[in-house]
Amino acid sequence: MTRNFNKSEFDCADGSEMPIDVEMNIALLAEQLQILRDYFNAPIKINSAYRSPSHNEAIGGSKNSQHMRGRAADIVVEGYTPDEVADTIDKLIFDGIMKEGGLGRYNNFTHYDIRGYRARWNYKTI
Repeated sequence: MTRNFNKSEFDCADGSEMPIDVEMNIALLAEQLQILRDYFNAPIKINSAYRSPSHNEAIGGSKNSQHMRGRAADIVVEGYTPDEVADTIDKLIFDGIMKEGGLGRYNNFTHYDIRGYRARWNYKTI
């Protein structure tokens, strides 16, 4: 998909086939994550990207989750805290380098999505 990301990293954890429209969104998401990877010059681990509706429900995901559309990834950047990752994404969006979208802060990962409009939340418990 990109220099540092392949499709399998975005596949649903339950093994569900990715619909073609979702795959097209995943390609756009991968391009954005490549920008972030290049900026940090560090590997990015994708904890969750595409989720089938049944898998999303099973894990308690939002009924309107961007993950089901292939527009979201929960990520960890090696050597950086989730807050550092979120702050950097916010800066890159502000500078017009990355696409506007959802940005969620969690204790152990950062959520980024390419929904096309600004959405921010903080679910950190510490």
